[in-house]
Amino acid sequence: MSLRFTAADAHWRVAPAPGLGAVQKDWLTREGSLTAHLRALGEVTVRVTREGVALPWADERAALALASRAPVWVREVVLSVEGVPFVAAHSVAPLAASVGVWQATRDLRTRPLAELLYSDRSVARSALVSRRLTARHPMYRLAVREIAAPARRSESPVQKDSHAAPHALVARRSVFERHGAPLMVTECMLPALWACTSDERSR
Repeated sequence: MSLRFTAADAHWRVAPAPGLGAVQKDWLTREGSLTAHLRALGEVTVRVTREGVALPWADERAALALASRAPVWVREVVLSVEGVPFVAAHSVAPLAASVGVWQATRDLRTRPLAELLYSDRSVARSALVSRRLTARHPMYRLAVREIAAPARRSESPVQKDSHAAPHALVARRSVFERHGAPLMVTECMLPALWACTSDERSR
């Protein structure tokens, strides 16, 4: 199936950034449902943190060839494993597509987006691309909010230090197309994922 859109640009690239570990590169390039991969680590829950009409980020607007200030339907969720946030995800679809081809995304509630994307043969996916994110990117700020949340609930300075936001995070994204309409999904991996997978490898 020929794809009209690509998730790649000067910053988002197919090859993971140099210097990343083998585990990080593996998760950034895994095909299929990220939710399914997380289920191998434990019980996965989805928490919706934002859903509604908004403006796309600059790199999303460029990738989806949207007009300046064109509204999109945004859905932001946190994927937790055994109650611990592992991934912050952000998806956008052109507003017209969100009431047409991608209308089902408005009715997901706490069901994972993967239930729609991987059960429909008419959906095609672009290549996965990834990058390091710093505080200049809105996805970083979205993810850091989830990293900091447990620290805000904790009274222990030691626990607070363990939830300190790293200088950079890594994220991946791709574009799903259905009948020519795009849906871009960006997934930012949180430190708890790397801590868990590091523990798994050391056993």
